[in-house]
Amino acid sequence: MTEPKLSRSQLKHQAILIAAKSAFQEFGVQATSMDKLAELAQVSKRTIYNHFDNKEELVMQLVADLWNKALVHNHFEYDSNLSLEEQLTQLIQAEVSLMCDKEYIALSRVAFGHFFYHPEALQKKVAEFSAKETTLKRWLKAAKANASLTFDDVDFVVSQLHSLLKGSCFWPQVMGMRSTLSDQEQAHLIKETVSIFLSRYRLI
Repeated sequence: MTEPKLSRSQLKHQAILIAAKSAFQEFGVQATSMDKLAELAQVSKRTIYNHFDNKEELVMQLVADLWNKALVHNHFEYDSNLSLEEQLTQLIQAEVSLMCDKEYIALSRVAFGHFFYHPEALQKKVAEFSAKETTLKRWLKAAKANASLTFDDVDFVVSQLHSLLKGSCFWPQVMGMRSTLSDQEQAHLIKETVSIFLSRYRLI
């Protein structure tokens, strides 16, 4: 099936995001001016502001794109023929891989640095993220429907899992308290998180 043709505005929006991603990786977010982005995207600076109110909003869009690609558009489905450990391990691996992605961490630092002073805007962005059904949430609901897991509130369960992961992985990196987790450290975090979760929610 043929992909729908993008409009001129959509093509410019895409060009801005591609240019921003490239520039932020090469020069860093703070050192990248809107003039530089306009030059790389081959659009006017006014065009950039027509699509994004400020550089922080552009950063947040890139964060959202990475998040969606890793955790929303990941077509992993519940399989009753596979063990819960194996499936949950794969799902949490995707979460941890994103949290350890250097680009994701760098962009998140800028985004949170901005939204720290704009709590209402942060609440709006968090609500937008929360409204999307991630692969993990779909899997949990399917596992419950298959009588493999038992819980009352899937959003609460997802929040618990994220608290376990972010407390050990995401926030220490964002705050500059530690470097990226090694492969061994990631594997240990994943294994222990799966064990803790299933010991509480597996239907025996």
